[in-house]
Amino acid sequence: MKRVLTKKLLPGMKLGKDVLTYDTGTRLLEKGTVLSEKDIARLAFYSIIDVLIEDAPVTSQATSSTTDTGLTYSERLKQSQEFKEFKHDFEECATKYEHKVQDIIKGNDDLDLDEMMTPIYSLLGQGRTASNIFDMLHSLRLYDDATYTHCINVALITNILAQWLRWSESEIEIATQAGLFHDIGKLLIPEPIITKPGHLSDSEYAIIKTHPQKGYEAMKSLSISNHVKNAALMHHERCDGGGYPLKLRGPQIDKFAKAVAIADVYDAMTSARCYRGPLCPFIAISMFEDEGFQKYDPEMIIAFLHNIVNTYLRNTVRLNTGEIGEIIFINNTYLSRPTIKVGNDYIDLSKCPGVYIQEII
Repeated sequence: MKRVLTKKLLPGMKLGKDVLTYDTGTRLLEKGTVLSEKDIARLAFYSIIDVLIEDAPVTSQATSSTTDTGLTYSERLKQSQEFKEFKHDFEECATKYEHKVQDIIKGNDDLDLDEMMTPIYSLLGQGRTASNIFDMLHSLRLYDDATYTHCINVALITNILAQWLRWSESEIEIATQAGLFHDIGKLLIPEPIITKPGHLSDSEYAIIKTHPQKGYEAMKSLSISNHVKNAALMHHERCDGGGYPLKLRGPQIDKFAKAVAIADVYDAMTSARCYRGPLCPFIAISMFEDEGFQKYDPEMIIAFLHNIVNTYLRNTVRLNTGEIGEIIFINNTYLSRPTIKVGNDYIDLSKCPGVYIQEII
């Protein structure tokens, strides 16, 4: 047997040992399971870094298509002036946030909330819609995501989710701040643990799990909403009581922390990590459909999923069959399984078991 990083797993590989969750020790997959794409996504959903695989790994099947019918939507977007400006502004925002938050943590500077939030609202402004912003973020996904860029992503996504939930302007503002500061405790964890590409020991994982409490303590004396502080403390709590650090259940969790939790997991799954590449948004959406309604606030997860799938309409996608097509219709019963136009044919994924969107291209 050999230990294989989740990002390097391939469909057809066979598990050599049961896979348990880090938090509760619940069995996710049994020894002997022949992995599918969805199994691999499930491992990523639960932040499993590596697994034991039986010998004789399979080789990946060629799924790329050599048929070029012109540039895809994503390719056109990356060549646009709008994307180049967003990318420049995003990277500048990340640099400013990194320097500012480090100064605050070290006690070298006071919190100037307006100064820190202005670049975030600049990214959200300039006439950009939710679809524009998710398109932009998806096109940045190949960058290995650091804590700073992750916090900016979560701030943007939480802002949009709060709008979808029709929260008040003041609540949307607090939600955006909660997203920006939710992972501040990660900056107080030793970097070799945060960026470790291999298996975390039990003691290392225990240190990782202290970051919500560390973030809350770091913010306790700052002049900022208590909801923002609670989001730092509670963004890993789950409505079924399976989260950490306090094992809170639904009614006990701050509503802003509940919103941040959804944005945090979605961004973590669809961004590159040191231990795996970015997952397709539709695989992430499928995981939320299958396992998210017990873990996350039902009203919030329904609003998030129903709205986010529509941001990917008209995107070009590659199916696991290798076929390339365009998303033309969202199935409201099976959100992760829309209808795809491939050439002159239409594929309703809700009626095609085993066929799914593997990649947005």
